[in-house]
Amino acid sequence: MIKIRSPSRLHLSLIDMNAEIGRVDGGVGITLDSPNITLSAEKHDGIEITGGSSLSDRVYGAVEALLPEGEGIKVHVEEDMPPHVGLGSGTQIALSAAAAVNELYGLGMSVKELAIRVGRGGTSGIGVASFENGGFLVDCGHKFSEKGSFSPSSASRADPAPVIFRNDLPDWDIILALPDSKGAHDAQEVDIFKKECPIPLQEVQEVSHVVLMQMMPSIIEGDIENFGMALNHLQTVGFKKREVALQSPAVRDLIEFMQDLGAAGAGMSSFGPVVFGVVDHRRIAEQIRKEAQLFLDETVGGNVVLTRANNSGAKIWKD
Repeated sequence: MIKIRSPSRLHLSLIDMNAEIGRVDGGVGITLDSPNITLSAEKHDGIEITGGSSLSDRVYGAVEALLPEGEGIKVHVEEDMPPHVGLGSGTQIALSAAAAVNELYGLGMSVKELAIRVGRGGTSGIGVASFENGGFLVDCGHKFSEKGSFSPSSASRADPAPVIFRNDLPDWDIILALPDSKGAHDAQEVDIFKKECPIPLQEVQEVSHVVLMQMMPSIIEGDIENFGMALNHLQTVGFKKREVALQSPAVRDLIEFMQDLGAAGAGMSSFGPVVFGVVDHRRIAEQIRKEAQLFLDETVGGNVVLTRANNSGAKIWKD
């Protein structure tokens, strides 16, 4: 039997949703130590998915795309993540299921090849790279001439974007708030891309400047103050600004609430509603967690936990 534990991820920002100089997308993200998707798999007659995951259809589609003709698999989802909240659950569970087939049947495929087969990573390469290596990641998007449109991964057949920067995230605490709501997805997500893009070039240049000259150096140097300033800045410009504006007032207020409570920086992942803050003192992190939990209890409901970065990617082992 094969077991696979796949990490969640935070998508901090898309970089270039203008495409004037020929590329589109680009992404910045952090791989998380938890929550995770954990599944076990073994050879079987036919395809059987157990565990009651809300993403069982993704598992089925992924194994169906990889299984050699006439072969089968039984997949049990032991640990699940909620879909459409900003943690990248769809990519992670599809890659986990594909990796299970890859291991059981000795297909010898790379993570990128698996992602292409299951149709993930068409806008951002962050989720695929989180599965493969973990850490803090920046990808360079796609040639616009090849992708041909402003569209989310769910509606894009482009290959996963190449990673141009990867570094271990320092040992900072991450306060992770999961409101009881869903972010934009499927047709709604496609409509948002069509409505909001192209983003003005000046904003794209501003995002690029912050990522290249403030956020990336701060990761290398372990400078949480500048990382936090960069994270806060990204919430106010470019495509991320539009993503945040679509959220409920409670979710938008929670970002500022974490900042006011002492987080070095706070933001929203992808289309949300997951909100996170970054802190380098456990006592402060625990206090922010408690206060943020009270905030959610009094507004939209949800749960707040502490986690850290995953700097190694998915784990695959024989049980």
